[in-house]
Amino acid sequence: MKISQKGLYALQAITTLGRRYGTETVKIRDIAIDSDLPEKFLELILLELKNARIVESVRGAKGGYRLRRAPAEIMLSEIIRLVDGPLAPFGDADQLRSLITTDPDHRALYSVFLEVRDAAAKILESTSVADIVGGASKSHKRSSAKKRAKKGPVLSIVHKAAKSK
Repeated sequence: MKISQKGLYALQAITTLGRRYGTETVKIRDIAIDSDLPEKFLELILLELKNARIVESVRGAKGGYRLRRAPAEIMLSEIIRLVDGPLAPFGDADQLRSLITTDPDHRALYSVFLEVRDAAAKILESTSVADIVGGASKSHKRSSAKKRAKKGPVLSIVHKAAKSK
């Protein structure tokens, strides 16, 4: 399964907001610092999450962002689908079912791909933001210097799209 850098950033931002759920709003700058995300890119991601009614923004001195629903009601699959599209690492389920039917020579192979797709989707659909932040320590934070030293993709599943000119 591949998750874009944007998808990973969205998940990290949602996790940060999930940790702070029930408190006041969180400013973009604070989300960016806490999650080690580029602030300008984060603005675009939060706008997309706002349009999807996952987060809401509040204006003013006490303004910022917060989750619209409890972290237990937001599944990882919802965020990934919003940002990256289908969860499937091998195409969508209907496409695989069609291949199983129309390509008898490779039916077993496509059946395995469908099982992998279904297993991945089931995990992401049953894992909420609350599940992720539940074990996270609120007092554990890396120093800014350590955050800046981090290089490369965080996960091998992170897919960096080719840049177009």
